[in-house]
Amino acid sequence: MTDIEIARANEMRPINTVAEMLGIDEKYVETYGKYKAKIDTSLLDNYANKPDGKLILVTAITPTPAGEGKTTTTVGLADGLRRIGRKSVAALREPSLGPVFGVKGGAAGGGYAQVVPMEDINLHFTGDFHAIGAADNLLAALVDNHIYQGNELNIDPRRVTWRRAIDMNDRQLRFIADGLGGRINGAPREDGFDITAASEIMAVLCLSNDMDDLKSRLSRIIAGYTYDEKPVTAGRLKAAGAMAALLKDALKPNLVQTLEHTPAIIHGGPFANIAHGCNSIMATRMALKLGDYAVTEAGFGADLGAEKFFDIKCRIAGFKPDAVVIVASLRALKYHGGANKNRLTEENAEALEKGLPNLLRHVENITDVYGLPAVVAINRFPTDTENELEIIDRNCRERGVNLVLSDVWGKGGEGGAALAEEVVRLCERPNNFKFCYELDTSIEQKLQAIATRVYRADSVELTADAKKQARRLTVLGFGGLPVCMAKTQYSFSDDQKLAGAPVGFQVAVRNLKVSAGAGFIVALTGDIMTMPGLPKFPCAEGIDVDSSGRIVGLF
Repeated sequence: MTDIEIARANEMRPINTVAEMLGIDEKYVETYGKYKAKIDTSLLDNYANKPDGKLILVTAITPTPAGEGKTTTTVGLADGLRRIGRKSVAALREPSLGPVFGVKGGAAGGGYAQVVPMEDINLHFTGDFHAIGAADNLLAALVDNHIYQGNELNIDPRRVTWRRAIDMNDRQLRFIADGLGGRINGAPREDGFDITAASEIMAVLCLSNDMDDLKSRLSRIIAGYTYDEKPVTAGRLKAAGAMAALLKDALKPNLVQTLEHTPAIIHGGPFANIAHGCNSIMATRMALKLGDYAVTEAGFGADLGAEKFFDIKCRIAGFKPDAVVIVASLRALKYHGGANKNRLTEENAEALEKGLPNLLRHVENITDVYGLPAVVAINRFPTDTENELEIIDRNCRERGVNLVLSDVWGKGGEGGAALAEEVVRLCERPNNFKFCYELDTSIEQKLQAIATRVYRADSVELTADAKKQARRLTVLGFGGLPVCMAKTQYSFSDDQKLAGAPVGFQVAVRNLKVSAGAGFIVALTGDIMTMPGLPKFPCAEGIDVDSSGRIVGLF
């Protein structure tokens, strides 16, 4: 059965029943149909004095075309914890339409470890992405209108840094010229679009603690610079209030359920190779208050998503993780070891041995760099052999980390019970959580710390432009912000062709820009683009709606 067939065969509980399971008073629940709801943020005020549950992060090895199953494992672990009698809540990101219609697919899990209703979650859901795109484009419109209406703030049209947003993979919109067609149609300038998941407003929403914090962050967004190089903020453009009005409902986390009726809070979806790649602080905080175990995830591999979860999200929110799950699959590790991608289901101990350093580097980063207890979860497939599993198990044990086989795709919570038992054990262990760098170091020192300690690069090299930008950002007072590395997800390095655990490389930072509202500095490396393109054969080509209105071809 396909994911969508499995999801449709499941009988969902009314969302009010799911809310009752968590003890949420109905006054906080705003239903969107029978199976989705938003939770009013005022709930957090009433739970302020309630102790937090245990925080579990699910991350993964460096992504491959073979797949690792991180979201599926996150959902299955939450179900597994319920199976062994623990009150768990999943806290996930919302899918972007770009990957759904492109090549990656959705982000609602898979098999018997899914969140439902999966069609709604993977498509429009409760409209959060549309609201974020509208707020982004409102600021863009206000910037250009301000220039057209006399430019009181002296904005340099050549230094407008704010781009428009759309939640779609569309390479045609990366770079455009607008304001054409004569004076009444605006001032001509170069412009462009980012995918909504890459908009700073997405990061702002996910890092905000409440409405007041959201408005404050929105007002600090820098939309461009004046002719004398002074930043022009959304606050100075009087845009923050209207943007917040568009985001009023989007700020509220969304409540759904897994196939096994475990509550799942899904909210926000910044890309991890462009932004910080985690769901919202408010969603995670709600999960910690409502459950004894909050299971959340971070995007892509641990070098991107987990690093940003720790150094940005946990730092801003004051979270301290209790345990980390590192997801891997045998076929993905064999791919890292050089195996042909069409023969990954065949036993290949040599390729597995060569690919293992990728997993072990991620393990060492979690346990040594960040000081957290970890477990390796092998997303098991029928073609995995006992010999290959023994190789991984031996290598993990040598590094003091247990390996657990996970079969959540085929068995749901039952297939995640063993992983749940290990996570509960890890959560009771003391940990020495620490950040990769301190905020009072320079921008260059923070970049150096991430590149050398997490990626294991020899050094980080800034271009002449990046060095100038670092000096300028420091003068403007942004030198104490954390760093958000925009890097390929396919390698520890900034070269996506270097699989496995590469050594002897440099990380080249070509551009630095401040996301003043989100509260971090973005360091662009390699050829990272903030607007993806569609593949030769997009997933969209296989999606349709039948005569009864049922969606077909969605995974």
